[in-house]
Amino acid sequence: MSVDEAVKELVEAAQLAKGNAYAPYSRFAVGAAVRLTDGTIIGAANFENASYGLSLCAETVALAAANAQGRLGDVEAIAVVGGDTAPVTPCGRCRQILNEAEQVAARPIAIYCATRGDDSVVTYSVAELLPFAFGTKDLGCTSSRTSQE
Repeated sequence: MSVDEAVKELVEAAQLAKGNAYAPYSRFAVGAAVRLTDGTIIGAANFENASYGLSLCAETVALAAANAQGRLGDVEAIAVVGGDTAPVTPCGRCRQILNEAEQVAARPIAIYCATRGDDSVVTYSVAELLPFAFGTKDLGCTSSRTSQE
């Protein structure tokens, strides 16, 4: 599969996941999909709550799903789909969570942002979206994983 085909497949998975968004308050549905190093794709959608601060963004749900499968370190890319006229980018909270995931993966995570009905995709890195990020190095940690082993 070519790079363009892989990106298209990931964006399509995010678009499909967007259909499962629970966004009765903002009415702003967002879908996300992460691709793991073995090609596995995990899709997710935003999940709002009447207590707005408890709402979950699609990107966070997708990364949490990868983590729940023990695969956070295998994330290599994420696609985000939402909005009508311009590609939507992850919010500040999601950017910080992507930064953490990138530290766990110990490799760059590509971020593909697209609109819902358009073929145009904008690619970002975590560093572009979150310069001067706070991370494990700021806490003196060598790894962001803790283990009970």
